This record gives sequence, structure tokens and C-alpha cells, in this order.
Amino acid sequence: MAGRGPYSCGLDAAVDVVGGKWKALILWELHAGPRRFAELRRGLPGVSEKMLIQQLRELQADELVHREVYRQVPPKVEYSLTEFGASLNRALVPLGDWGERHMARITTNRPR
Repeated sequence: MAGRGPYSCGLDAAVDVVGGKWKALILWELHAGPRRFAELRRGLPGVSEKMLIQQLRELQADELVHREVYRQVPPKVEYSLTEFGASLNRALVPLGDWGERHMARITTNRPR
């Protein structure tokens, strides 16, 4: 895994793996199945190409995302969740539910 370790607790390890704005959103975008790079980019408004590439590489290094290269013309590359990544996605569901329930409050309390 590409994380920094050693960790003080499980939450420390989990936050390290999904840290930053885009990683959890990439994992969530992949929950419905494999996506090509352009499909991921369309599903994540605001992410730059450079940032998406960097985050996908880190997720691959952490064995959460699999990159499949199809030898064809033009070349085709798909990204998908590994079982490890799918298990993390399942763990993120309650956090997403909490965010949905409290989105208005969070938005109100945050400075612009």
C-alpha cells in the first residue's frame, strides 16, 4: 500500500487511503462498474486530467482500483474496483448517508 503508516488506529489508516477530495468520489463513481478515463472525468465535474491520473495511480498502488489495458486500436483502458476497493466503498455508504442527511447544515456552517 502507498500509505504513510504506521497508523495510530483503523480510522487513521482509512482516512489516509481516501484522503483528499477526489479519491472517495472516484471509488463511488466506480461502484456501478468499470469506467473508461473519459467517463470518470465526466462523472467528476471539476477534476483536472492531471489530478484524476494522479489519484487513479495512488488508488492502484493501494490495490483499490484495477487498470485494465485492452490491446486494440485505438487502445482502450478501463478502471474498476478491486474487491478490496469494493469493501471500502461499502464502508463509505454510511458516511455518504450521514452527509446526505446533514448537507444543508454543513453548507450553512461552512464559510464561503
